[in-house]
Amino acid sequence: MNITYYGHSALRIEAGGVDILVDPFISGNPLAKGIVDAGSLKPDVILLTHAHGDHWGDTPEIAKASGALVIGNYEIATRLNQQHGHDHTIGLNIGGGVDQPWGRVTMTHALHSSSFPDGTYGGNPGGFVLEIEGKTLYLAGDTAPFAEMAWIGADYALDIAFIPVGDVFTMGPRSSLRAAQMLKARRFIPIHYNTFPPIRIDTEAWARSFAEAGHHAQVMAPGETLSV
Repeated sequence: MNITYYGHSALRIEAGGVDILVDPFISGNPLAKGIVDAGSLKPDVILLTHAHGDHWGDTPEIAKASGALVIGNYEIATRLNQQHGHDHTIGLNIGGGVDQPWGRVTMTHALHSSSFPDGTYGGNPGGFVLEIEGKTLYLAGDTAPFAEMAWIGADYALDIAFIPVGDVFTMGPRSSLRAAQMLKARRFIPIHYNTFPPIRIDTEAWARSFAEAGHHAQVMAPGETLSV
């Protein structure tokens, strides 16, 4: 499995014979500039945690060019169907999941909000548990810690948890440690930080606090690929 980080919350996961793109905020993402061009991405699957512009990003254009299966909440799927003519979608809601030939995607709760870039309702925000190629990943999306993270940690043996740490719009470094204590993942990778001034953090201090608490934390640079 190869996982590439494009900055902010954008990830590419190559595993199980499929190319999966998560929250493809590419064109407007300053951390992705010079690293990747949205037009070069041809995923088989796009996972969208919610409808905010810094996650929805280039989804319509990439989906149209690639024909990708887009998995998100029901409102995101409907928007792509009705306004962008893309009907290769699966609309989920919190707690629901779907089996695919390459694995399983389950939508989880998230404490956040969700609206499309034009301000219209974007459905409930969420995260995903992705079971693929014998590994289990948790893609938290934008969220604060919530008590049910303990259920996720108990129900799944998480290999990697991608959690937001930038504060202001999501949980910050301190509260992300509380999330880690519930999730009990083998490895934690931070997302949703340092893209814009309000969410700049000291990633070395964040990683140090996790190590001191007995967690394996790994900060990925934009453009870096992790093989697991």
